[in-house]
Amino acid sequence: MGVVTKTGDKGDTARFGGGRVSKNDPSVAANGDVDELNSAIGLLSARVDLPKNIRDELYAIQSVCFTIGAEIATPEDAPAETKAYIPRVVQADIALLEERIDALEPTLPRQKHFILPSGAQASVIAYWIRAIVRRAERSVVGANNSSRNPLVIQYLNRLSDYFYIVARFLNHEQGVVEEEWRGGAGPLPPKV
Repeated sequence: MGVVTKTGDKGDTARFGGGRVSKNDPSVAANGDVDELNSAIGLLSARVDLPKNIRDELYAIQSVCFTIGAEIATPEDAPAETKAYIPRVVQADIALLEERIDALEPTLPRQKHFILPSGAQASVIAYWIRAIVRRAERSVVGANNSSRNPLVIQYLNRLSDYFYIVARFLNHEQGVVEEEWRGGAGPLPPKV
């Protein structure tokens, strides 16, 4: 099948397993947020200065993001053979994130204050991805998909923790000192 189908030209889209819904359906919005998340992860993984182990983890995470998208796109009333066909987020996916967080966090300086999302370019992208994860999580909850597989919400919640730690790790690896938030605007540059 070609990319241009014209089937969505009137503002609706097909569901995996049958049926159509409006493109402003909460499940379509949630799937779009997960798709944006996956693309942002791809942007980070394309960086040449990224450690190979992090890049490998990102590819695995992108695969889980596709799984989440498939789960969201499958309506509850889809045929049983369709539901059996799609992969599902499993506890091992969450455990892998937790293992990586547990491995990276002890290598970082102890955090005493909130940290501004700044620093090395790769780190800033990871901070940005963490914010996208949070939006995707809110969208999935809003689409009431959490009742079908509660591990999807758990995975997204843990994924935001993972990207926070990765952002800190990437700054630490490049010798970038984290900017702590102390409240207020801070010192402003002198007027020219």
